[in-house]
Amino acid sequence: MKLNFLLRAALGLMLIFWLANCTNSAPNQPTSTSESSAPAGGGQSAVQDDVSQKDVVKVAVGSPDHTTLVTAVKAADLVNVLSNAGPFTVFAPTNAAFDLLPPGTVEGLLKPDKKETLADILQYHVAVAVYKTEMLQDGQVIPMANDGKVTIGVKDGKYTVNGANILASVPASNGIVHVIDAVLLPK
Repeated sequence: MKLNFLLRAALGLMLIFWLANCTNSAPNQPTSTSESSAPAGGGQSAVQDDVSQKDVVKVAVGSPDHTTLVTAVKAADLVNVLSNAGPFTVFAPTNAAFDLLPPGTVEGLLKPDKKETLADILQYHVAVAVYKTEMLQDGQVIPMANDGKVTIGVKDGKYTVNGANILASVPASNGIVHVIDAVLLPK
C-alpha cells in the first residue's frame, strides 16, 4: 500500500512537470534568434543578420562613398522596399556625384515636402531585375522602378548608364549595385 502511494505520487509529480513544460514552450508560436529577428514594425530592413551576404541597402550603408545616397533613401522611405527580396539593380551615385548637382539641390530634395520627388529620382536609379555588367549591351534600354528608362553604353570595355560611368559593381543578396559617377535625373 505504501509502495502504491509512492508510485502514484511520483507519477503525479511527473505529470505536473510534464504539463509545466508543455505550457511554457509554445510550439505553435514562431521563435526568433538574435541573428534574424526584427523589432515589431521594423520591416525587412530591421532584420539583424551579420552572416548572410548584404542586400543592396546594406552594401550602400557599408560604403563611405555613398552616405548621401543612404541619407536620401532613408528620407524617401525606401529602405524597407530595397531590403526586400528583389531582384534589384541599383545604379548608386557616389557622394562626389551628388556634389556635382547645383548647390542646394540635395538639401532641397531632403525636405519632407519633396519626399515624392526624391522617391521618383531614387526609383530612376533602380531596375527590378538583375543586370550584371556582362549582360549589358551598347544601346540596351532598361526599364526603371519609376516607369522611366535608362540607356546603357558600352565602348572600349567601359560601361555607362545615361552617360554616367559605371565605376564598380558589387553583388548583393537581392541584386547588384553598380557604382556610378553621376546622378541620373528622370526626364
